[in-house]
Amino acid sequence: MKRFFTNLVLFTAMSVAFSGLTACTNTTTSQNGSTETSKDTQNSNYPPAPSAIMQADIKDLDGNTFKLEDKKGKVVLVDLWATWCGPCVAAMPELIELQDKYKDKNFEIVGLVTDDESPESIKKFAQAKNLNYQLGYADVKLMSEFIKITRLQGIPQSILINREGKMVGVFPGGGPRVMAQIQETVEKTVNE
Repeated sequence: MKRFFTNLVLFTAMSVAFSGLTACTNTTTSQNGSTETSKDTQNSNYPPAPSAIMQADIKDLDGNTFKLEDKKGKVVLVDLWATWCGPCVAAMPELIELQDKYKDKNFEIVGLVTDDESPESIKKFAQAKNLNYQLGYADVKLMSEFIKITRLQGIPQSILINREGKMVGVFPGGGPRVMAQIQETVEKTVNE
């Protein structure tokens, strides 16, 4: 019995340590060592979204391709996620609300899956979660372009692009604080 409890404690400790290495993350450490949850730009001189992101061919769940460039004129929140990512799934009800609230103001969410799960599996997941926004896949090349911006090699991570194709918000990580920043920035941008 003593051996059982020793193994249980060891297993629990190893599980916690290992999950920190493989699970999605809520924060990232910048080059100066500080922890960030958002790099929302605060001035009117927003940088254009990188052409490598805007011009990338993104495959949707039906095998069709689209480009974010085609969505100019809309406010677009691009959200990178996976079905196994707890913070990603936790944010979905709020993303659904945002899509509903601002769809009449030319707002659109594009959820990009970072795994190679089958379209059928993602469609089933989306239906179970009542997702009301466009879904597609972020391939390795597109994911690396996001990492260049957010400096986060995990998910969730999101960027908000205004009607002119400029980045007005970069949101690495998840959790209530990041979601509140996303909501605030979306509201401000759709009302500009």
